[in-house]
Order: sequence, then structure tokens, then C-alpha cells
Amino acid sequence: MILITQATVTDAQIDHIVARIEGFGLRSQIMRGDSRVIISVLGPEDLIREKPLAAIPGVESVVPVMKPYKLVAQENGALPPPVSIGGVKIGSGQRIALISGPCSVESKEQVLSIATLVKNAGARVLRGGAFKPRTSPYSFQGLGEDGLRFLAQARAVTGLPIITEIMDTRDLSLMEKYTDCLQIGSRNMQNFALLKEVGRSRLPVMLKRGFSATINDLLLSAEYILSEGNPNVLLCERGIRTFETMTRNTLDLNAVPILKAKTRLPVVVDPTHGIGLREFIPQMSLAAVAAGADALMIEVHHDPEQARSDGEQALQPEVFGDLVRRIRAVAEAVGREL
Repeated sequence: MILITQATVTDAQIDHIVARIEGFGLRSQIMRGDSRVIISVLGPEDLIREKPLAAIPGVESVVPVMKPYKLVAQENGALPPPVSIGGVKIGSGQRIALISGPCSVESKEQVLSIATLVKNAGARVLRGGAFKPRTSPYSFQGLGEDGLRFLAQARAVTGLPIITEIMDTRDLSLMEKYTDCLQIGSRNMQNFALLKEVGRSRLPVMLKRGFSATINDLLLSAEYILSEGNPNVLLCERGIRTFETMTRNTLDLNAVPILKAKTRLPVVVDPTHGIGLREFIPQMSLAAVAAGADALMIEVHHDPEQARSDGEQALQPEVFGDLVRRIRAVAEAVGREL
């Protein structure tokens, strides 16, 4: 940690700052500049962070010099190990994975039909919501365990591993019976009790960025999961809330190269929720591949007009099939493959 003093700091105040640092059981080094004095604080980082250094008279600002997300951070530029979802490896390689399926599981027939369609088009992981977090308490909340069972049946028929959202710590043991990957939705990105619970799970976790969260917030939430012993975490950019109202969210593709530079975790992009308008999802999907995404999550529904949630942003199967061909071309152009 580095303390930057005020321009008007006195020698007596500097002596007091040093005395307070040493009183905390830490060490200090003083560097004097033309207009400021910089004091390095040395010692255990956890101890340093918990001390009220900014409250000491004469201190203008406190600047951390180490990343608070140690487990998440990229180290030495080494390629990260991939995260495996039911045998489908995501990250650290040339291959991009497609995760696709309906927003909500509505029936056994619905999810099996869509799973077959997306697999034939090129998807390698099936998504579908059994428990749905909805803005209104009167909206469709999902089928619960029946939805999980239908997903598992679709997996048995198609061979596609499944990812579905967990909303409650009490549901973890139930979810582990059925799914191959747990999704933490944007509304729960900072539900720290839930993050700790899935951090103790044997299943990989896809952590979606909250719609009002910074990149740093996302990384610190991921750190919660890793700190509990689960190293298999994927980060998902799904759009953030800005002043723009033309689209559902603003898909922050800046986050993709930044996350890949700062972390050792695979990066997924969800253009469906990022823009929320069916006609523009293909363009944002292609842009995400060019930006370096390791996987795309795209909603598909065979009858969007009858969908029980988010039908307006689900691609129809023929559109998804055409998009997959275009994604393959962009992937090849940037030295990747689908």
C-alpha cells in the first residue's frame, strides 16, 4: 500500500503517520518528492487493508499496489487451464464454445426440441432456466425441479451438458443432482452467501456480471468463489445498465480483452441479454468473437411468440443456424475455431 501525503504535510505529521503505521505492527519507507511525500506501507496485505490509514492527518490518498483478487489474477502471462462443463472445455484454447437454449424451460417437449435444434446447428452446451429470477413477482418463475428433470432428459437424448441458474443456497444439493454447471445471475453477482456456497460445490460456476457492477466488482465476486476452493469459474459479460435506453442493456465488449488480460478465467459473452433486441444479436455475437470471447451464450426458441419469458430476444432456429456459420467465419479470421 502507498500513502500519498497532502501538499501541506508537516514533518510532525509525517512522524505521526510513521508512528501510527508502526503502531499497527507494519513497516514504512519514506520517499520525498518535490510536492508530495510518498510512504510505502509494508506488511501482511490483509492487515494493511483493515487499518484506517486514510484517516490519519496529513494523508491525502491511499493507493493499493497489489490486486485484491489474487486467485483470479493472471500470473506470468501463462495460459489458464480450461473449465470443463460436462467434458466441454472452455478457455485457454483456440476453440470457441456455443451455449444455447431457451430462456425458460417450459415443458419436456419444448426443451428437447430446442436442444436438438441447437445441437444440430453447432451448440455444445444447453442452457435453460428451471428457476427464473423475474423483476415482477407475478411473472413466470420457472418449473423448479420439473424443469431440472426435463433438462437432464434433454441431455440424455442429445449429449449436451447443461447449465442452469441457481438462486438460493438451499437449492444447491438439488441442482447438483441434475446440472453440469451452475449459473450465478446478474442479480446475484454480489450475493456473497450464495457465492461462498457454490464455491464449495464440485460443479463449475458461470458468474454473470451485475448490470450495475464494475469489472473490479465482478473479479472480486469471482474471488469469493475461488477462495472457497472451487477453481472452475467462468466470467460472463451480459451487458450493463447505462443512460442508453434504445437497447435492454449496453453490451460492454471492452470487458472481454480486459478480463482476459487481468484474469486466468475464461470469458463468456451473452449478447442476448446484452442488447435484448433479436435483430441485433447476430452482430453483437460476431463482435464478441472478434473481441476474444471464449464462449457465447445465445437464447433460442422455436416459437418466440409463445415463450413464457424473453421471447422478444430469442433467436429462431433458422436464424441461429445462419449465425453459427457466420461465427465460424469470424473465428477463423481471428485465428480461432468453432
